[in-house]
Amino acid sequence: MSLSPTDRIFVALDTPDVNLAVSLAEKLQGHVGGVKLGMEFYYANGPQGARAVTAVGMPLFLDLKFHDIPNTVAGAVRSTLELNPAILNVHAQGGPAMMQAAGAALDGADGEKPLLIAVTVLTSLGDDDLEAIGVNDGAENQVVRLAKLTQTCGLGGVVCSPREIKAIRAACGPDFKLVVPGIRPEWAAAGDQKRITTPAQAIRDGADYIVIGRPITGADNPVDAAKRIADELAGL
Repeated sequence: MSLSPTDRIFVALDTPDVNLAVSLAEKLQGHVGGVKLGMEFYYANGPQGARAVTAVGMPLFLDLKFHDIPNTVAGAVRSTLELNPAILNVHAQGGPAMMQAAGAALDGADGEKPLLIAVTVLTSLGDDDLEAIGVNDGAENQVVRLAKLTQTCGLGGVVCSPREIKAIRAACGPDFKLVVPGIRPEWAAAGDQKRITTPAQAIRDGADYIVIGRPITGADNPVDAAKRIADELAGL
């Protein structure tokens, strides 16, 4: 199934304020493909808050980055299935047994299973940061290594920065899904992410979905910002 420019955009609602998140979701419905709710929102509001946002009617990327022993992660995955997330993630650095346990936990899903993906290397980390934790061959090599492991474990894709898209495509093929944060339009500030690119360049390079937060949610007119990004993708 081909994705429209709008379908490819997930907006990150990185706020603990459930009313603000619902308001943004209502405004952006039809202008983005889905919403991403992460730790900041979920730990403040729990599943009840997530249900309030998804009641608007958009697909949910539940970005909780599970990383623990296999049984604990499997239980965490099962506990989120009631929210019917479209995308759910774990940390690839949790290892093969953990990722396989997470995948097996999806068997309890009613209806269509969520796309289960793994976080490779956070987009806030550069090569110097990785050296500090003992990874000495650079972000790209580490990301590709973890992407190949994720695919071997049967998961459907990874979260990666824009800089690693082409390398993962070469290593994992065209059907492996790439969900890419670190997206900043040319007219937006870089913020706290280091390995970034523009929406159009990410899609040209092979991203399936792009995750965009502050350039949309922090704009004076979030709908206009989302439309501007979708128009950029439509021109490809």
